[in-house]
Parts: sequence; structure tokens; C-alpha cells
Amino acid sequence: MKPRFHVMLAVLALVHTAPGVAQDPNAGRNLAAACFTCHGTDGNSIQSIPPSLAGRSSAELVQAMKEFQSGKRPATVMHQQARGYDDRQLQLIAAYFASVKPAAPRQPPKP
Repeated sequence: MKPRFHVMLAVLALVHTAPGVAQDPNAGRNLAAACFTCHGTDGNSIQSIPPSLAGRSSAELVQAMKEFQSGKRPATVMHQQARGYDDRQLQLIAAYFASVKPAAPRQPPKP
């Protein structure tokens, strides 16, 4: 009977702490970090190519990602990128970018 009690206690502890992990304040930024390579640091791209994501509407960003996932929206690599996220992750990423202040358009470095 004792081992069963310990298993139940462990399961209850895990279930109780899981919501705290899901509410990590950095979760959206951590997921969005994969976007920085193309869309610029914190979603502010150079010369807006590809488009900057910082400051855009969360709903607009989620919709765009859903369209990439379904193949409805044309793209080169975004179809594959979008398929790597579930709905909750897309919402976290979109909320992060919506919260970032857009920067003035940046120019590429001069040679």
C-alpha cells in the first residue's frame, strides 16, 4: 500500500506544478527565438525582408501561421516552420511579438 501512496503523491505533485511550467513568462520569447534568424532580433528585421513581426496584432500572426500550416498561404520555408508548433505555442509566440515595440527600419551593414 505504501508504494501506491508514493506514486499517487508523485502524480499529484506533477499535476500541481505543470500549470506553473506552462505559465513561464519567457515561454513566448523562448519559442519565438527560432524566428529571430530570419525576422530579426525580437522580430525587427533588416529592411523588413522578411516582414518584421514586432508590434503586429497577435490575432493576425496566429492567422498567418495557421494559413502557413494548412498550405493556404504561399511561402518558402514557413510551411515547415509553422507545422512545428501547436495552437498554444502559436498563441504564445504571437503574444510575444505583439508585445515587442517595433524598431525603426534597419539597414544592412555596409561592406
